[in-house]
Amino acid sequence: MNTIKLVLLLSSLAGILMIVGYFVAGRVGVAVAFIISLILNFGSYWYSDRIVLKMYGAQEVSAQSSPELYDTVRDLARKADLPMPRVYIMAQETPNAFATGRNPEHAAVAVTTGIMKILDRNELSGVIAHELSHIQNRDTLIGTVAATMAGAVVMVATVARWGAVFGLGEDGGGRTVGLIATAIIAPVAATLVQMAISRSREYLADESGARMSGKPKALAGALAKLSREAQRKPLDANPSTAHLFIVNPLSGNMVMNLFSTHPPVEKRIERLMKMKL
Repeated sequence: MNTIKLVLLLSSLAGILMIVGYFVAGRVGVAVAFIISLILNFGSYWYSDRIVLKMYGAQEVSAQSSPELYDTVRDLARKADLPMPRVYIMAQETPNAFATGRNPEHAAVAVTTGIMKILDRNELSGVIAHELSHIQNRDTLIGTVAATMAGAVVMVATVARWGAVFGLGEDGGGRTVGLIATAIIAPVAATLVQMAISRSREYLADESGARMSGKPKALAGALAKLSREAQRKPLDANPSTAHLFIVNPLSGNMVMNLFSTHPPVEKRIERLMKMKL
């Protein structure tokens, strides 16, 4: 059921992109939009992990340089029958973590220095298990593809908006009206689809991560701490990568919460506290 839902949501993003392309340049626009989606997804597949790790200045660590973190990742990866991912630390006081990589064989787990200071070993294990679950479920690639395609919709919709301003594709007003409507509706629709994908994958990673670590209450406690600290000192994060982190790294005002890539932490904690292993 989750797989069917995911395919439908990703197909919706591709469909929105091609609809925007149609209103910009007719059938040619549909073809161009399809080609753009292929190129962007290819780029996301091969380079997204390198880009995001470099963006946050993440430094790779070893068993010698960071034994507690490395051993936790290694033990949980073995338990989940996953290849050992590369392990990184970001010099950021705000506690948070993310996983990236196109598949389990080319994956990485990154945590901030802040997370190492406030979580105990069981809580850290819960967080790492959550991130390894993202790797196991291929969420790292899925989330990047969804974010890239949503970004492409916004980009092409911007072209549509300027096309409407300058009379692109006028045919008695019909296509111009379509351009205007598309420029307004498409970015919102794409964002909502991306959020639906991201939120469903977070719930899934919480559940499978709790089962992997065997400590749902420890993960719940970690989420409470991380959310509290994220509100107190938000991470200087690029909004396009916010979906990667275990808790929303951006400052949470009401509008941001409505358009958040993460489910409410309270609901995530409630689900975890009800879990019986």
